[in-house]
Amino acid sequence: MRDHAVHAAVIVGFLLYPLVYEALLATPAATLAEAFLPAVTFMIAVLYMGLFAMSFDFVSGYTGYLSFGHAAFYGTGAYFVVLAANGQVPGIPAGTPFMITLLLGAVLAGLLAIVIGSVSFRLTGVYFAMITLGFAQVIYELIRSWGYVSSNPTEGTTVSGDALAVGVPYIDALSLNLGRLTGESVENLLGLGIDLSATVVSYYALGIVVVVCYFAMQRIVHSPFGRVMVAIRENEERARAVGYPTYRFKLAAFAISGFFGAIAGGVFAAYSRSVAPDGTFYFLVTADALITTIIGGFGTLAGPVYGTLFTQGLEDVLSTESGGIATLLREGIPEGVYETDLFGVSLELFVNTAVDGRAPLYLGIIFVLFVLFVPNGILGTLRDRLGGTVGKRLPDHLRRYLR
Repeated sequence: MRDHAVHAAVIVGFLLYPLVYEALLATPAATLAEAFLPAVTFMIAVLYMGLFAMSFDFVSGYTGYLSFGHAAFYGTGAYFVVLAANGQVPGIPAGTPFMITLLLGAVLAGLLAIVIGSVSFRLTGVYFAMITLGFAQVIYELIRSWGYVSSNPTEGTTVSGDALAVGVPYIDALSLNLGRLTGESVENLLGLGIDLSATVVSYYALGIVVVVCYFAMQRIVHSPFGRVMVAIRENEERARAVGYPTYRFKLAAFAISGFFGAIAGGVFAAYSRSVAPDGTFYFLVTADALITTIIGGFGTLAGPVYGTLFTQGLEDVLSTESGGIATLLREGIPEGVYETDLFGVSLELFVNTAVDGRAPLYLGIIFVLFVLFVPNGILGTLRDRLGGTVGKRLPDHLRRYLR
Protein backbone atom coordinates (compact mmCIF):
# COMPACT_ATOMS: atom_id res chain seq x y z
CA MET A 1 0.00 0.00 0.00
CA ARG A 2 2.90 2.35 0.72
CA ASP A 3 4.31 1.74 -2.77
CA HIS A 4 0.93 2.75 -4.25
CA ALA A 5 0.42 5.84 -2.10
CA VAL A 6 1.59 8.09 -4.95
CA HIS A 7 -0.74 6.31 -7.37
CA ALA A 8 -3.62 6.85 -4.98
CA ALA A 9 -2.77 10.53 -4.60
CA VAL A 10 -2.66 11.02 -8.38
CA ILE A 11 -5.98 9.22 -8.85
CA VAL A 12 -7.60 11.33 -6.12
CA GLY A 13 -6.25 14.44 -7.82
CA PHE A 14 -7.83 13.44 -11.12
CA LEU A 15 -11.09 12.58 -9.32
CA LEU A 16 -11.32 15.95 -7.61
CA TYR A 17 -10.17 18.07 -10.53
CA PRO A 18 -13.58 18.56 -12.25
CA LEU A 19 -15.22 19.43 -8.93
CA VAL A 20 -12.48 21.88 -7.98
CA TYR A 21 -12.51 23.41 -11.46
CA GLU A 22 -16.29 23.89 -11.41
CA ALA A 23 -16.08 25.36 -7.90
CA LEU A 24 -13.42 27.85 -9.01
CA LEU A 25 -15.61 28.96 -11.90
CA ALA A 26 -18.19 30.07 -9.33
CA THR A 27 -15.69 32.31 -7.47
CA PRO A 28 -14.12 35.69 -8.28
CA ALA A 29 -11.10 33.72 -9.54
CA ALA A 30 -13.15 32.29 -12.42
CA THR A 31 -11.32 34.32 -15.05
CA LEU A 32 -7.93 33.12 -13.85
CA ALA A 33 -9.17 29.53 -13.62
CA GLU A 34 -10.41 29.62 -17.21
CA ALA A 35 -7.13 31.13 -18.36
CA PHE A 36 -4.63 28.89 -16.60
CA LEU A 37 -6.41 25.61 -15.84
CA PRO A 38 -7.35 23.12 -18.59
CA ALA A 39 -11.08 22.63 -19.09
CA VAL A 40 -12.63 19.22 -18.45
CA THR A 41 -12.91 18.61 -22.20
CA PHE A 42 -9.15 18.98 -22.48
CA MET A 43 -8.69 16.66 -19.50
CA ILE A 44 -10.69 14.02 -21.36
CA ALA A 45 -8.20 14.34 -24.22
CA VAL A 46 -5.43 13.91 -21.64
CA LEU A 47 -6.97 10.58 -20.64
CA TYR A 48 -7.28 8.87 -24.02
CA MET A 49 -4.15 10.43 -25.52
CA GLY A 50 -2.26 9.64 -22.33
CA LEU A 51 -3.36 6.01 -22.60
CA PHE A 52 -2.20 5.91 -26.22
CA ALA A 53 1.15 7.43 -25.25
CA MET A 54 1.49 4.82 -22.48
CA SER A 55 0.91 2.04 -25.00
CA PHE A 56 3.59 3.61 -27.19
CA ASP A 57 5.99 3.80 -24.23
CA PHE A 58 5.22 0.19 -23.33
CA VAL A 59 7.05 -1.10 -26.40
CA SER A 60 9.33 1.82 -27.27
CA GLY A 61 10.40 2.73 -23.75
CA TYR A 62 10.86 -0.78 -22.40
CA THR A 63 12.28 -2.64 -25.42
CA GLY A 64 14.05 0.28 -27.09
CA TYR A 65 12.30 -0.24 -30.44
CA LEU A 66 10.69 3.00 -31.64
CA SER A 67 7.38 2.29 -33.36
CA PHE A 68 6.66 5.17 -35.72
CA GLY A 69 3.55 3.42 -36.98
CA HIS A 70 1.72 3.12 -33.69
CA ALA A 71 -1.19 5.15 -35.02
CA ALA A 72 -2.24 2.06 -36.98
CA PHE A 73 -3.40 0.43 -33.73
CA TYR A 74 -5.05 3.59 -32.40
CA GLY A 75 -6.98 3.95 -35.64
CA THR A 76 -7.90 0.26 -35.73
CA GLY A 77 -9.55 0.47 -32.33
CA ALA A 78 -11.34 3.72 -33.18
CA TYR A 79 -12.70 2.59 -36.53
CA PHE A 80 -13.67 -0.86 -35.29
CA VAL A 81 -15.79 0.63 -32.50
CA VAL A 82 -17.60 3.02 -34.85
CA LEU A 83 -18.15 0.45 -37.61
CA ALA A 84 -19.37 -2.11 -35.08
CA ALA A 85 -21.80 0.42 -33.60
CA ASN A 86 -23.15 1.04 -37.10
CA GLY A 87 -23.54 -2.68 -37.81
CA GLN A 88 -20.86 -2.67 -40.52
CA VAL A 89 -18.66 -5.38 -39.01
CA PRO A 90 -19.74 -8.85 -40.19
CA GLY A 91 -20.91 -11.09 -37.35
CA ILE A 92 -21.32 -8.24 -34.86
CA PRO A 93 -24.87 -6.86 -34.50
CA ALA A 94 -25.36 -3.11 -34.29
CA GLY A 95 -26.55 -3.29 -30.66
CA THR A 96 -23.48 -5.09 -29.32
CA PRO A 97 -22.30 -3.39 -26.08
CA PHE A 98 -19.42 -1.01 -26.45
CA MET A 99 -17.19 -2.82 -23.96
CA ILE A 100 -17.36 -5.99 -26.06
CA THR A 101 -16.60 -4.20 -29.32
CA LEU A 102 -13.81 -2.30 -27.56
CA LEU A 103 -12.12 -5.56 -26.53
CA LEU A 104 -12.68 -7.13 -29.94
CA GLY A 105 -11.13 -4.11 -31.63
CA ALA A 106 -8.17 -4.30 -29.26
CA VAL A 107 -7.68 -7.99 -30.04
CA LEU A 108 -7.80 -7.19 -33.75
CA ALA A 109 -5.15 -4.52 -33.25
CA GLY A 110 -3.03 -7.01 -31.31
CA LEU A 111 -3.23 -9.45 -34.21
CA LEU A 112 -2.34 -6.65 -36.61
CA ALA A 113 0.67 -5.85 -34.42
CA ILE A 114 1.81 -9.47 -34.67
CA VAL A 115 1.59 -9.32 -38.47
CA ILE A 116 3.48 -6.02 -38.65
CA GLY A 117 5.97 -7.04 -35.99
CA SER A 118 6.75 -10.40 -37.59
CA VAL A 119 8.26 -8.44 -40.48
CA SER A 120 9.50 -5.33 -38.69
CA PHE A 121 11.41 -7.08 -35.93
CA ARG A 122 13.69 -8.60 -38.53
CA LEU A 123 15.26 -5.14 -38.49
CA THR A 124 16.58 -2.87 -35.75
CA GLY A 125 17.12 0.81 -35.07
CA VAL A 126 15.94 3.37 -37.59
CA TYR A 127 15.08 0.63 -40.07
CA PHE A 128 12.52 -0.80 -37.66
CA ALA A 129 11.04 2.66 -37.09
CA MET A 130 10.77 3.32 -40.82
CA ILE A 131 9.16 0.01 -41.73
CA THR A 132 6.50 0.43 -39.01
CA LEU A 133 5.85 3.91 -40.38
CA GLY A 134 5.52 2.43 -43.85
CA PHE A 135 2.94 -0.12 -42.69
CA ALA A 136 0.94 2.60 -40.94
CA GLN A 137 0.95 4.83 -44.01
CA VAL A 138 -0.29 1.97 -46.19
CA ILE A 139 -3.21 1.42 -43.81
CA TYR A 140 -3.85 5.17 -43.65
CA GLU A 141 -4.12 5.45 -47.44
CA LEU A 142 -6.32 2.34 -47.54
CA ILE A 143 -8.79 3.79 -45.04
CA ARG A 144 -8.86 7.15 -46.84
CA SER A 145 -9.99 5.48 -50.05
CA TRP A 146 -12.16 2.62 -48.73
CA GLY A 147 -15.74 3.37 -49.66
CA TYR A 148 -17.11 0.69 -47.34
CA VAL A 149 -16.12 2.76 -44.33
CA SER A 150 -18.02 5.85 -45.42
CA SER A 151 -19.47 7.53 -48.47
CA ASN A 152 -16.70 10.11 -48.01
CA PRO A 153 -13.84 8.10 -46.46
CA THR A 154 -11.40 11.02 -46.40
CA GLU A 155 -13.72 12.79 -43.94
CA GLY A 156 -14.31 9.69 -41.81
CA THR A 157 -17.54 8.37 -40.36
CA THR A 158 -19.78 8.86 -37.33
CA VAL A 159 -21.79 6.71 -34.94
CA SER A 160 -25.36 6.61 -36.15
CA GLY A 161 -26.87 4.65 -33.26
CA ASP A 162 -27.33 5.20 -29.55
CA ALA A 163 -24.69 6.42 -27.12
CA LEU A 164 -21.83 4.05 -26.31
CA ALA A 165 -21.46 3.13 -22.65
CA VAL A 166 -18.56 2.16 -20.39
CA GLY A 167 -19.43 -0.43 -17.77
CA VAL A 168 -20.75 -3.95 -17.46
CA PRO A 169 -22.31 -5.16 -20.73
CA TYR A 170 -26.10 -5.68 -20.71
CA ILE A 171 -26.49 -4.08 -17.25
CA ASP A 172 -27.66 -0.50 -17.68
CA ALA A 173 -27.39 0.30 -13.98
CA LEU A 174 -23.63 -0.39 -14.12
CA SER A 175 -22.96 1.48 -17.35
CA LEU A 176 -22.38 5.13 -18.18
CA ASN A 177 -23.08 6.63 -21.60
CA LEU A 178 -20.26 8.65 -23.17
CA GLY A 179 -20.33 11.88 -25.12
CA ARG A 180 -20.69 15.59 -24.50
CA LEU A 181 -24.20 15.56 -25.99
CA THR A 182 -25.24 11.90 -25.67
CA GLY A 183 -23.66 11.13 -22.31
CA GLU A 184 -25.42 10.80 -18.99
CA SER A 185 -25.60 13.56 -16.42
CA VAL A 186 -26.02 13.08 -12.69
CA GLU A 187 -28.08 15.31 -10.42
CA ASN A 188 -27.66 15.54 -6.65
CA LEU A 189 -24.87 12.96 -6.43
CA LEU A 190 -25.31 10.81 -3.30
CA GLY A 191 -27.60 13.49 -1.89
CA LEU A 192 -24.69 15.94 -1.62
CA GLY A 193 -26.22 18.51 -3.93
CA ILE A 194 -23.49 17.97 -6.54
CA ASP A 195 -24.56 17.90 -10.19
CA LEU A 196 -22.32 16.29 -12.79
CA SER A 197 -22.64 17.24 -16.43
CA ALA A 198 -22.42 14.71 -19.25
CA THR A 199 -18.85 15.83 -19.92
CA VAL A 200 -17.78 15.23 -16.33
CA VAL A 201 -19.47 11.81 -16.23
CA SER A 202 -17.66 10.88 -19.45
CA TYR A 203 -14.41 12.06 -17.84
CA TYR A 204 -14.89 9.69 -14.91
CA ALA A 205 -15.98 6.79 -17.12
CA LEU A 206 -12.94 7.14 -19.37
CA GLY A 207 -10.77 7.57 -16.29
CA ILE A 208 -11.81 4.13 -15.06
CA VAL A 209 -10.71 2.57 -18.36
CA VAL A 210 -7.37 4.40 -18.28
CA VAL A 211 -6.64 3.42 -14.67
CA VAL A 212 -7.41 -0.26 -15.33
CA CYS A 213 -5.21 -0.26 -18.44
CA TYR A 214 -2.40 1.50 -16.60
CA PHE A 215 -2.29 -1.00 -13.76
CA ALA A 216 -2.51 -3.88 -16.23
CA MET A 217 0.49 -2.57 -18.16
CA GLN A 218 2.35 -1.81 -14.94
CA ARG A 219 1.77 -5.37 -13.74
CA ILE A 220 3.20 -6.69 -17.00
CA VAL A 221 6.20 -4.36 -16.83
CA HIS A 222 7.02 -5.53 -13.29
CA SER A 223 6.58 -9.21 -14.13
CA PRO A 224 9.38 -11.53 -15.35
CA PHE A 225 8.15 -10.79 -18.87
CA GLY A 226 8.72 -7.09 -18.28
CA ARG A 227 12.22 -7.76 -16.95
CA VAL A 228 13.06 -9.47 -20.21
CA MET A 229 11.75 -6.43 -22.09
CA VAL A 230 14.15 -4.23 -20.13
CA ALA A 231 16.97 -6.70 -20.75
CA ILE A 232 16.30 -6.44 -24.48
CA ARG A 233 16.47 -2.67 -24.25
CA GLU A 234 19.71 -2.69 -22.30
CA ASN A 235 21.56 -5.42 -24.21
CA GLU A 236 19.61 -7.62 -26.59
CA GLU A 237 22.61 -9.75 -27.54
CA ARG A 238 23.29 -10.62 -23.91
CA ALA A 239 19.60 -11.41 -23.32
CA ARG A 240 19.69 -13.73 -26.32
CA ALA A 241 22.96 -15.27 -25.13
CA VAL A 242 21.48 -16.30 -21.76
CA GLY A 243 18.68 -18.16 -23.52
CA TYR A 244 15.75 -15.77 -23.99
CA PRO A 245 13.97 -15.94 -27.37
CA THR A 246 14.09 -12.18 -27.79
CA TYR A 247 12.18 -12.17 -31.09
CA ARG A 248 9.13 -13.75 -29.44
CA PHE A 249 9.31 -11.43 -26.47
CA LYS A 250 9.48 -8.37 -28.74
CA LEU A 251 6.57 -9.64 -30.80
CA ALA A 252 4.48 -10.26 -27.69
CA ALA A 253 5.33 -6.81 -26.30
CA PHE A 254 4.35 -5.26 -29.63
CA ALA A 255 1.02 -7.09 -29.60
CA ILE A 256 0.27 -6.00 -26.03
CA SER A 257 1.18 -2.44 -26.94
CA GLY A 258 -1.11 -2.54 -29.97
CA PHE A 259 -3.91 -3.95 -27.79
CA PHE A 260 -3.83 -1.02 -25.37
CA GLY A 261 -3.29 1.49 -28.17
CA ALA A 262 -6.52 0.26 -29.75
CA ILE A 263 -8.36 0.68 -26.44
CA ALA A 264 -7.25 4.32 -26.41
CA GLY A 265 -8.58 4.76 -29.93
CA GLY A 266 -11.82 3.02 -29.02
CA VAL A 267 -12.60 5.24 -26.05
CA PHE A 268 -11.76 8.30 -28.12
CA ALA A 269 -14.23 7.19 -30.80
CA ALA A 270 -16.90 6.41 -28.21
CA TYR A 271 -16.63 9.87 -26.68
CA SER A 272 -16.34 11.88 -29.90
CA ARG A 273 -18.78 9.60 -31.82
CA SER A 274 -16.81 10.21 -35.00
CA VAL A 275 -13.50 9.19 -36.52
CA ALA A 276 -11.43 10.40 -39.45
CA PRO A 277 -8.21 9.07 -40.99
CA ASP A 278 -6.25 12.22 -40.21
CA GLY A 279 -7.16 12.06 -36.53
CA THR A 280 -6.48 8.37 -36.02
CA PHE A 281 -4.26 6.66 -38.63
CA TYR A 282 -2.09 9.62 -39.60
CA PHE A 283 1.58 9.43 -38.63
CA LEU A 284 1.39 12.72 -36.71
CA VAL A 285 -0.81 10.95 -34.15
CA THR A 286 2.21 8.80 -33.38
CA ALA A 287 4.37 11.93 -33.35
CA ASP A 288 2.16 13.38 -30.61
CA ALA A 289 2.70 10.24 -28.54
CA LEU A 290 6.45 10.44 -29.16
CA ILE A 291 6.61 14.09 -28.04
CA THR A 292 4.56 13.53 -24.89
CA THR A 293 6.59 10.43 -24.03
CA ILE A 294 9.88 12.31 -24.36
CA ILE A 295 8.55 15.15 -22.22
CA GLY A 296 7.11 12.76 -19.62
CA GLY A 297 9.98 10.28 -19.67
CA PHE A 298 10.77 7.18 -21.72
CA GLY A 299 10.48 3.89 -19.90
CA THR A 300 8.39 5.28 -17.04
CA LEU A 301 4.88 4.22 -18.23
CA ALA A 302 3.17 6.95 -16.21
CA GLY A 303 5.43 9.64 -17.63
CA PRO A 304 3.55 9.92 -20.94
CA VAL A 305 0.38 10.86 -19.02
CA TYR A 306 2.18 13.79 -17.41
CA GLY A 307 3.67 14.70 -20.77
CA THR A 308 0.18 14.67 -22.29
CA LEU A 309 -1.15 16.76 -19.41
CA PHE A 310 1.67 19.23 -19.99
CA THR A 311 1.11 19.55 -23.74
CA GLN A 312 -2.70 19.59 -23.54
CA GLY A 313 -2.58 22.13 -20.73
CA LEU A 314 -0.28 24.35 -22.76
CA GLU A 315 -2.60 24.09 -25.75
CA ASP A 316 -5.60 25.00 -23.61
CA VAL A 317 -3.86 27.98 -22.03
CA LEU A 318 -2.82 29.35 -25.43
CA SER A 319 -6.16 28.74 -27.12
CA THR A 320 -9.44 30.65 -27.04
CA GLU A 321 -11.76 27.63 -27.14
CA SER A 322 -12.51 27.68 -23.43
CA GLY A 323 -10.70 30.76 -22.26
CA GLY A 324 -6.96 31.27 -22.17
CA ILE A 325 -4.25 33.87 -21.76
CA ALA A 326 -5.31 35.65 -24.95
CA THR A 327 -8.91 35.93 -23.74
CA LEU A 328 -7.72 37.06 -20.30
CA LEU A 329 -5.61 39.82 -21.81
CA ARG A 330 -8.34 40.97 -24.20
CA GLU A 331 -10.98 41.17 -21.47
CA GLY A 332 -8.79 42.27 -18.57
CA ILE A 333 -6.79 45.11 -20.11
CA PRO A 334 -8.51 48.45 -20.73
CA GLU A 335 -9.30 49.00 -24.39
CA GLY A 336 -7.25 52.18 -24.57
CA VAL A 337 -4.13 50.45 -23.26
CA TYR A 338 -4.80 47.33 -25.33
CA GLU A 339 -4.87 49.26 -28.61
CA THR A 340 -2.12 51.78 -27.87
CA ASP A 341 0.88 51.59 -30.19
CA LEU A 342 4.38 51.50 -28.76
CA PHE A 343 7.11 51.83 -31.40
CA GLY A 344 4.61 50.67 -34.00
CA VAL A 345 3.57 47.57 -32.05
CA SER A 346 0.38 47.42 -30.02
CA LEU A 347 -0.47 44.99 -27.26
CA GLU A 348 -3.34 43.78 -29.44
CA LEU A 349 -0.94 42.90 -32.25
CA PHE A 350 1.37 41.12 -29.80
CA VAL A 351 -1.48 39.01 -28.39
CA ASN A 352 -2.81 38.10 -31.84
CA THR A 353 0.57 37.16 -33.28
CA ALA A 354 2.57 35.81 -30.34
CA VAL A 355 0.00 34.36 -27.93
CA ASP A 356 -3.32 33.35 -29.44
CA GLY A 357 -3.16 29.88 -30.99
CA ARG A 358 0.62 29.66 -30.79
CA ALA A 359 0.75 26.49 -28.70
CA PRO A 360 2.56 24.44 -31.42
CA LEU A 361 5.29 27.10 -31.63
CA TYR A 362 5.99 27.15 -27.91
CA LEU A 363 5.59 23.40 -27.61
CA GLY A 364 8.29 22.99 -30.26
CA ILE A 365 10.62 25.27 -28.30
CA ILE A 366 9.90 23.44 -25.05
CA PHE A 367 10.43 20.09 -26.77
CA VAL A 368 13.89 21.18 -27.94
CA LEU A 369 14.74 22.38 -24.42
CA PHE A 370 13.61 19.07 -22.94
CA VAL A 371 15.74 17.09 -25.36
CA LEU A 372 18.78 19.26 -24.58
CA PHE A 373 18.49 19.77 -20.83
CA VAL A 374 15.97 17.21 -19.51
CA PRO A 375 16.57 14.17 -21.74
CA ASN A 376 15.00 11.77 -19.24
CA GLY A 377 11.72 13.71 -19.14
CA ILE A 378 9.72 14.89 -16.17
CA LEU A 379 9.20 11.58 -14.40
CA GLY A 380 12.54 10.10 -15.49
CA THR A 381 14.42 13.05 -14.04
CA LEU A 382 12.42 12.85 -10.82
CA ARG A 383 13.31 9.17 -10.56
CA ASP A 384 16.99 10.00 -10.98
CA ARG A 385 16.75 12.61 -8.23
CA LEU A 386 14.98 10.25 -5.84
CA GLY A 387 17.20 7.27 -6.66
CA GLY A 388 14.37 4.95 -7.70
CA THR A 389 10.73 4.81 -8.75
CA VAL A 390 8.62 7.68 -7.47
CA GLY A 391 6.04 5.38 -5.88
CA LYS A 392 8.67 3.74 -3.68
CA ARG A 393 11.04 6.63 -2.99
CA LEU A 394 8.82 9.70 -2.67
CA PRO A 395 7.03 8.64 0.58
CA ASP A 396 10.40 8.06 2.26
CA HIS A 397 11.71 11.45 1.13
CA LEU A 398 8.55 13.20 2.31
CA ARG A 399 8.76 11.57 5.73
CA ARG A 400 12.39 12.60 5.97
CA TYR A 401 11.59 16.28 5.37
CA LEU A 402 8.40 16.33 7.47
CA ARG A 403 10.02 15.04 10.62
